[in-house]
Amino acid sequence: MTRLRVLAVAYACNPTRGSEDAVGWGWINVIAQQHHVTVITADYNRQDIEVAGPASSSVWSNLQFRYVKNRSWHYSPWGKWARIEASPAKPIMNLAYTNWLDHALRLAETETAASEFDLVHLITYVGWRFSGNFYRLALPFVWGPIGGLMNTPWRLMPALGLKGATYYTGRNLVNSLQIAFLSGPRKALRKADGAVIAATSEIQSALSTHFGSGSRVICEVGAPDVGIVEPQDRTPIEPIRICWSGPHVPGKALHLLLKAAALIPKESRFRIEILGDGPFRKNWHSLAQRLGIGDRCTWHGRLPRSGALEVMKTCHMFAITSLKELTSTVVVEAISLRLPVVTLNHCGMADLVTERCGIKVDVVSVDQIIRDLSLAIMRLMNDETMRRSLSQGAFERSLDYSWSNKLASLNEVYSQALTSCNGAWRETAGSRQ
Repeated sequence: MTRLRVLAVAYACNPTRGSEDAVGWGWINVIAQQHHVTVITADYNRQDIEVAGPASSSVWSNLQFRYVKNRSWHYSPWGKWARIEASPAKPIMNLAYTNWLDHALRLAETETAASEFDLVHLITYVGWRFSGNFYRLALPFVWGPIGGLMNTPWRLMPALGLKGATYYTGRNLVNSLQIAFLSGPRKALRKADGAVIAATSEIQSALSTHFGSGSRVICEVGAPDVGIVEPQDRTPIEPIRICWSGPHVPGKALHLLLKAAALIPKESRFRIEILGDGPFRKNWHSLAQRLGIGDRCTWHGRLPRSGALEVMKTCHMFAITSLKELTSTVVVEAISLRLPVVTLNHCGMADLVTERCGIKVDVVSVDQIIRDLSLAIMRLMNDETMRRSLSQGAFERSLDYSWSNKLASLNEVYSQALTSCNGAWRETAGSRQ
């Protein structure tokens, strides 16, 4: 493919942060490997991008940034907004982010009036309901990675507790109504005309079922550059160290791991290294004490990314218990660090984790999940040959998720956007090739 001029919209885009900020930063750097990218992003990213960006990007010369001025009512992922996001008041956050998208569109209109672009690509946030109005620009439109379409399985509601079940029941109902009635995403998908990126195979299926939209699966996260990591040896008398990482909120469901660990015979040697923090930390800490495994848990709290990776490097396996997720960044980090993964067999983990690199637990009932998680941990605890084999497989699997491997698939999506014929704006873009 020839070099393109791409206008990228990535509200979340930061070289120093994880989660969606890392998604945005990773994607624009992938695009810039071959194309020139002008990025519209939130102003709160400016300092980190200007200070850390050049050192964090091998393609800095292909990147330009345009910042949407922060307004007091604009969403930002910390402080009061972090508390709102984790509460029933989350629709307020959605309105604030939608307002940011409106301001970003005005900036995009200014950019397209002043410079020629070949296409516009909406990257983050990955939520399907936040299509903005960028499809109205007189340019080919690419959208994705897209997530957020899946409802939390009703059979898992008992695992969430009263507060969590109330929140996710409300989300399921609202999500279903929005799938049925929101017009913006439908218009955006029609404009993209197949130039759509689904974050997981589940999302790809949902896009086809609900909207009749074709899409290509490209995982939203990529493997970090962690250098050469040697596998962790484990002696027969050494406790197996299990790593768990994430916000301490109901949907991450650490309590499932704690209850599974409590089923392991008392004479077995294990430790759980717990990363992250949040409103449910106190509840889960108390649960560990009641289950009799409190002395086997280390609560590290929220560490800088470098510190969290150092803790992960000391572990022998990784467990993720999320009840709703796309493909968690931390799971890709785990396999990059040669950690076999024990996970629920759903969401993006169903795509990522294979029999080469971990054990997937089917999602049938809460009691069954707890029991099977416990059995999976004991298999790795009692079979070091198997654990070492999965450790090597984890590293090999991480290579499939390298950021550089996304470029070929992304270029195919861009070709789809440029060659699909349903408007004069495509003819204009084609004349500039």
